[in-house]
Amino acid sequence: MDGTSPAQTGCYQNRELSWLLFNERVLDEAGNTDVPLAERLTFASIYQSNLDEFFMVRVGTLMVQMLSGETIRDNKTNMTARDQVSAILDTVKSLEKKKTAIYTQLMDELAEHGVSLINFNTLSDDEGKILEAYFDKNIAPFLSPMIIGKQQPFPFLQNGELYAVVLLSNRNGKNRMGIVQCSNQIFKRLIEIPSRPGTFMLCEELILHCVTKLFSNYAVREKSVIRITRNADIEPTEVYDEDLDYRNFMEHLIKQRKRMSPVRLELSRQINESAKKELSGILGIDGSHIINAGTPLDLSFVFQIRDFIRSKKELFYRKRIPKKSPSIDVRKSIIPQIMKKDVLLSYPFESIKPFLNLLHEAAEDSSVVSIKMTLYRVADKSKIIDSLIEAAENGKEVVVLVELRARFDEENNIEMSRRLEEAGCRIIYGLGDYKVHSKLCLITCHTENGLSYITQIGTGNYNEKTSLLYTDLSLITADSRIGTDAAAVFKSLLLGETVDETDCLLVAPNCLQNRILQMIDEQIALAKTLETRKSAYIGIKINSLTDKVIIDKIVEASCAGVRIELCVRGICCLVPGIRGLTDNIKIVSIVGRFLEHSRIYIFGNPSAQDGSAGVNKECRIFIGSADFMTRNTERRVEVAVPVFDDDIKKRLVHIFSTVMSDNVKGRELTSEKNYVRRTVCDEEKRCSSQEQFYEEAYKAVSRREVQP
Repeated sequence: MDGTSPAQTGCYQNRELSWLLFNERVLDEAGNTDVPLAERLTFASIYQSNLDEFFMVRVGTLMVQMLSGETIRDNKTNMTARDQVSAILDTVKSLEKKKTAIYTQLMDELAEHGVSLINFNTLSDDEGKILEAYFDKNIAPFLSPMIIGKQQPFPFLQNGELYAVVLLSNRNGKNRMGIVQCSNQIFKRLIEIPSRPGTFMLCEELILHCVTKLFSNYAVREKSVIRITRNADIEPTEVYDEDLDYRNFMEHLIKQRKRMSPVRLELSRQINESAKKELSGILGIDGSHIINAGTPLDLSFVFQIRDFIRSKKELFYRKRIPKKSPSIDVRKSIIPQIMKKDVLLSYPFESIKPFLNLLHEAAEDSSVVSIKMTLYRVADKSKIIDSLIEAAENGKEVVVLVELRARFDEENNIEMSRRLEEAGCRIIYGLGDYKVHSKLCLITCHTENGLSYITQIGTGNYNEKTSLLYTDLSLITADSRIGTDAAAVFKSLLLGETVDETDCLLVAPNCLQNRILQMIDEQIALAKTLETRKSAYIGIKINSLTDKVIIDKIVEASCAGVRIELCVRGICCLVPGIRGLTDNIKIVSIVGRFLEHSRIYIFGNPSAQDGSAGVNKECRIFIGSADFMTRNTERRVEVAVPVFDDDIKKRLVHIFSTVMSDNVKGRELTSEKNYVRRTVCDEEKRCSSQEQFYEEAYKAVSRREVQP
């Protein structure tokens, strides 16, 4: 088993099953009565959309492995693709029951606030007639029902769309199947009952009730709304034709994705086994992939309900607005401030505006020679794109690497690349076998004092929208060591290569994983010496941990006595608390109002050895774009930056220690592979890290405003 002893297998969790545990924590927030009701509706929808993408990508990948005939095993748990798919389906069906119970609870609570979803069983005769008339006038004319037969083959079902499937019998007793799409751009999903304000019926439920009108020559035996999920995992590097223009190739690939094989079939109602078998045969999907849902198959309508109850402020989170960073004055020129001192921005608690102002200023500053940037996902109507275009139009060299393979953002990135290219920017479309996932911006200045750099390295995308929703960190520095390394990274990218060596930046795929391992080894060495044992410490905050090479080195560090704290939001393939192996490891996950997205790496005990309030000078701290996943460390261009400024190091240590202490939204992973809530006996000791960071941001602004 790839060198893994049987005793060590208890240290590992399967990647896919770990992800399902993460999504269950999202679902738990939908059922958490401490969360405002409208926000719980959102968590329910996020749970579903997360699961959709999981089936499209991860289950899709496993299905391809199964069909290949090659036995591929998970390198941590030895599970085959078939083993994993089977375990996934069992878990998802179990979670469906939990989702149904939580959804029922949410609907009951909504009813207490005057909002209800109903079906025909609860309507009066007059209300039923009104809705049927509405159907006849506003819906039926726009539907295209069809009977499946030799002359009418089963239609192609779009990924994620809703369809009504009807089992029919004609006058001769012959059984047929009818199908009709339940959504388009014309009619509304939520239909309000005229006589009951705040009472709605889902469009697909109205269609299903009135389906006899669409198949009037048949008797309806059974009916259900169905929804299929298709495999969307296409790896461009595996099918790329070098004779094609890369951007045109990606557009072709997007169209191809829409017609890939189904990996899941959901039913809103039970239908007989014979009909299920017929459906699965037509769709080419195994019957085990059919899931009976106890909720509407598409929960996106909850956002319309949120709009309907918007006036009830108590049903929503308290309004929070990103505050000005106390480290920089946006009323003054940004570039001179950065030249004097490094700045760390912490989203969403602090505003992204200083960085936006920096780009705008760079676009107009006569000393700025060039702007180079890597873009993975950007917002619609992006101010960042506007500044890059302005810089190019002002005659500056603008080099932008646009990663066209950012999954599900390909179309947006293709359009963005065209805009930039038309403005005169130099565009690079990805990098051969490696996705470019780094968040790196380099501004080169030429002044009377010579060449200088301003470098920005972040943990999150250059996206104004997600800076309001994700916790991310952004370091802006004029440090020449960092700027020189960043320039080397861009030079390699322009040559279609990956950088082989850097002075201080950690840059995947060639000099991140090996440097991480080296720094872990340094902590292991400290732990083996009595005088330095207390200094041996590793603190990591990431989104996912799957890289077996790093995991095994962390286990080795634990065995050596290194104290290890990990904050892993999502997938975590390492199990803590296994005696003699991982008992020096503590792992927490935070699922809260904002998506935890920042990455922090700490090597060495941050506590100063002299007992002062500063950070130990031997402690090394980084922020970056890379999770500890094999895809990040070996198959992507990622960048992490060392933090040299003492004040920023101290701040990052505070951020990390706060998230590790979170006992409101934090859940701790046990040796039994379960996430448990922490017990809080004293109300005053409750710590919700995200709320605390916002309070600190508000107080920092208040202190600045009262200063003379």
